[in-house]
Amino acid sequence: MSEFMPLDIAVLTVSDSRTVTTDKSGRLLEERLGDAGHRLAERSQVPDDRYPIRAIISRWIAEESIAAILTTGGTGLTGRDGTPEAVAPLFDRTIDGFGETFRALSFEEIGPSTLQSRALAGVANATAIFVLPGSPGACRTAWDRIIQHQLDARTKPCNLVELRPRMRER
Repeated sequence: MSEFMPLDIAVLTVSDSRTVTTDKSGRLLEERLGDAGHRLAERSQVPDDRYPIRAIISRWIAEESIAAILTTGGTGLTGRDGTPEAVAPLFDRTIDGFGETFRALSFEEIGPSTLQSRALAGVANATAIFVLPGSPGACRTAWDRIIQHQLDARTKPCNLVELRPRMRER
């Protein structure tokens, strides 16, 4: 049986109006990952602008110790929401099942409004990246029902920890 391996996880808030201290969704993700036994590698905030988003995500992808990145905000269809367009080009592989599963679970909670969610996930340089809506409810659903299990080496038959070359070598 596999044992739990704590991971270093970075959290990014994408918002023109919230800061790290006022962002409830980022704080929720930080608390949840800590409660699960993982470590917060870094937490930051950038405006809804694709280039600052790409810059920080690219830096975290290149950081060998960071195993996963969680972004919150900028996934809607209005205003300057552009996190999916900023992050998707950085993926080596897209995890299509994440967005599909998230929207199916979200439908149970908010009904057809979930069709406006552009949540997505992918992998870049063996780093799992999750692009989440900015609401605490959406982040709670994503973490509690999907992400925490995929970032746990004990989840079978497969999990995203297995993608980490350095994890497999231990």
